[in-house]
Amino acid sequence: MNTRHRAVGAVLAVGVLSALTACASGAGTDSAGGGSSSLSIYAWAGEIPDSVISGFEKETGITVTVDTFDSNETMISKLAAGNSGYDIVEPSQYAVQLLVDRNLVAQIDKSKLEGFDNLAEKFVDPSFDPDNAHAIPWAWGTTGILYNQACTGKEITGWADMWDPTYSGKIYMLDNMLSAYIAGLQVEGLSATTTSQDDIEKATQKLIEQKPLLAGYNSQNYADLVGSGDACIAEAYSGTTAAKAVMANSDVHYIIPEEGGTLWTDSFSVVEGTSNTDAAYKWLNYTLRPEVAVLLTDDASLASTNAGALELVKDQSLVSNPAIYAPADSLTKSEFIVDPGAALSYFQDGWTRLRAS
Repeated sequence: MNTRHRAVGAVLAVGVLSALTACASGAGTDSAGGGSSSLSIYAWAGEIPDSVISGFEKETGITVTVDTFDSNETMISKLAAGNSGYDIVEPSQYAVQLLVDRNLVAQIDKSKLEGFDNLAEKFVDPSFDPDNAHAIPWAWGTTGILYNQACTGKEITGWADMWDPTYSGKIYMLDNMLSAYIAGLQVEGLSATTTSQDDIEKATQKLIEQKPLLAGYNSQNYADLVGSGDACIAEAYSGTTAAKAVMANSDVHYIIPEEGGTLWTDSFSVVEGTSNTDAAYKWLNYTLRPEVAVLLTDDASLASTNAGALELVKDQSLVSNPAIYAPADSLTKSEFIVDPGAALSYFQDGWTRLRAS
């Protein structure tokens, strides 16, 4: 579905997570793991197609078990509690930073990788994981705008349109703290990754100014509302839901706002302390193949980080759908949302005041 949040949530339990023991979450002491007959993965729902799992099992004889989580915070807490039994996890970009800080994921041994050079350039040496030391990007997407031109009466170009009183009562913002702040910051010409208290306060005031125009904060069915014309414009995550809305109605469009928008990516990481390293690297290498990575698009309508997969997509209209693959020229100002660290308290304070206003 990919309507889940891609930024640090308003309820990120930083203190709780910090207090948890940063112990290994794998099934046992790392022993190079040769001969395992099983692999346990903890991932986002809908991001590992059944076709990928069945193909891996058939080729390797390794049985795969996939459990799913609904937020990075849930996943981090599970690993931090210890003895999770997972071998591979699928964190979003800022969560990679948090997992590394807590010693919960292992450093990638590049000598064991095959196909790393298949990754698209923008996912090599990313800001959130220099030299891809702890994570191999798998799926990616954007935060942007979904709109119905029959309702707006014109093309929408940026965040500023979401402050237009013409659409009062028909505007939705995502019900997620940092996702909302992306728009509030970038519409003011500020970086979505800022940790400046002054910048965050400016964005808070901008969001408070916008609030009377909103139909609400909505991370669930905004695509349906835009598709039906009950909403004109909505802050949106790319992915399956937005893509279906675009495909179903020629008046519905997904854009990256001219002020920037943001990128997210979900990666595969090896859990620190797993005794299943052999099976884990077989998984990484299997999913780095273009003919495997393409199944993420073919079977899940999600964008693959694998450059070689693009030409293999069966339905090339998926590649040209901006709600799946945003055009490269629209991403020049897009930023990866990363862990704001201590500045999270500024966002939390502003969000509390905004929602109470």
